[in-house]
Amino acid sequence: MNTAGTIDRPLTHDPKKQAPMKPSTYEPAGSATEDVTLSDANDSRQNRTREMQLIPEALARAHMHERLHEAEAERQAVRLAAARRMQRRAERASLRARRALAMAVMQ
Repeated sequence: MNTAGTIDRPLTHDPKKQAPMKPSTYEPAGSATEDVTLSDANDSRQNRTREMQLIPEALARAHMHERLHEAEAERQAVRLAAARRMQRRAERASLRARRALAMAVMQ
């Protein structure tokens, strides 16, 4: 069965194998719409599909970048908390040493 395709069911989905666009018979000769060449249509379709295919990749890259920044900020917060703990511990040890020295001098 060799029937021509319709808009809803084209014979092929490959833009290169589709028939070129023809000017509409309903439009006047000097209308504002431009004639679209097949190569322009193919280029725009190609660019569109390439961009569409790269969108998830770009989203994943942005997501990973954000996660890396969050992880680095969390590591920095953990280091800061540990440094504060060590500082308090050092201050307590210093106070104990001063008291011990004061007790030794008093006797």
